[in-house]
Amino acid sequence: MQQRSRSETGRVADLRPRVRVGVIGASGYTGAELLRLLSDHPRAEITVATADRSAGRLITEVYPQLTPFEGVRFAALDPRTVARQADVIFVALPPGESTAVVGRLMRASRRVIDLGADFRLHDPRLYPRWYHWRHRQPALLRRSVYGLPEWHREEIASARLVANPGCYPTAILLGLAPVVSRKLAAQAPIIIDAKSGLSGAGRSVNLSFQLPEMHESLEAYLIGTHRHTPEIEQELGRLADRRVSVVFTPHLVPMSRGLLATIYVQLRRPLTTAGLRRLYREVYATAPFVRVIDGGSANPKHVRGTNRCAIGVTVLPRTRQAVITSAIDNLGKGAAGQAVQNLNLMMGWPETLGLDQPGLIA
Repeated sequence: MQQRSRSETGRVADLRPRVRVGVIGASGYTGAELLRLLSDHPRAEITVATADRSAGRLITEVYPQLTPFEGVRFAALDPRTVARQADVIFVALPPGESTAVVGRLMRASRRVIDLGADFRLHDPRLYPRWYHWRHRQPALLRRSVYGLPEWHREEIASARLVANPGCYPTAILLGLAPVVSRKLAAQAPIIIDAKSGLSGAGRSVNLSFQLPEMHESLEAYLIGTHRHTPEIEQELGRLADRRVSVVFTPHLVPMSRGLLATIYVQLRRPLTTAGLRRLYREVYATAPFVRVIDGGSANPKHVRGTNRCAIGVTVLPRTRQAVITSAIDNLGKGAAGQAVQNLNLMMGWPETLGLDQPGLIA
C-alpha cells in the first residue's frame, strides 16, 4: 500500500524505521478518521486498509478528502494477509464482528487495538445481556487492557491487545474519574445526560439518522438500556473500589461530530467550585489531552477535530452536587484519536505524536 511520502507533501522526511500499521474496517467513519490521522503520523506506515462492501474501490472514491491515498484501493478482509502485512492492527468493526478476527491476529503475534466493544467488558456474562450475543473469546478478555490512557498508561504500554473505549464512556469517565477515585462521590446513582453527533451512529443507512428526520429535533434513546452502561460502571467501580451505579441517558443531536456529557454527582462532603477545579487540574496535570476550563460549560465545538477533552466543573452548594461537563470529538478522543494515542503508548513513542493539532475553527 503506497501513500505519499512526507517529502512529497512538503514536510521533512523522518528517516527512522516506521511501524507497519493496518486498519480493518477502514471505510466507516472511525476507520476513515484513522486513515486521516495516521497519514500524517511520523512513525506509522499504513500498509493495508480493508473494507467490506467497499473492497476494491479507491479510497479517494469513497472519501475524496483522503488525498494521501490517491490510487490506493480498499482490500478485502483476510486476517492472515493483514497479519503478514502489518505489525500493529486497528480493528474498527461493528460489535460482535471483531472477536474472531482479533483472535486470529493475536495468534499471529500481532499487537491489536480494537475500536469495537468486543473486548471492553471483563465479564463475558455481560455480553448476552447488553449486546445479545455470547462472547466467543473469553480468554482474550482477561488479556485485554482498557485503553483510557489517562488512567491506564502503564498497562497500555505493555499490552498486546487494547480495547479502545467507547465515545460516551470516554467523555463520562474522564469527567467523573477525579471525584470517584478520590472517594468524593456519594453512594447515590450518578446521573448522566449525554449528547452525540450523528457520526456516532455509524455510516450505515438508517432513516432515523437522516438529516430531514433529525433536523430541529432532539430525542433521548435507549433510556436505561444503552450498551455503554456496563462499560461505564465497570471502570468507575475499578476507580472507586466499590460498585458504582449510573443513570445514563444518551441523545443524538443534528451535528456531524462532537459529544457533550453533563454529569450530576452527589458529593460526600462540602466543596467549592474553585476547590474542585483545583483537584481536577491536579489530577490531570500530566494529561496532555485533558483541559480543565476556567468556568461555565465545556463545548464540543472547541475540541472538534482533535484528540482533546475539555472539562468544566461547578459545585451547587445548596444541594451539595457537582455538575461536570465533559466535551470531546466523538471521532477523535472518542475513537480514532484515542486509538492513535494508545498506539503511541504501546510503541514507547511520545503520547502526543501525530495528534497535537489545534481544533477546527468552523
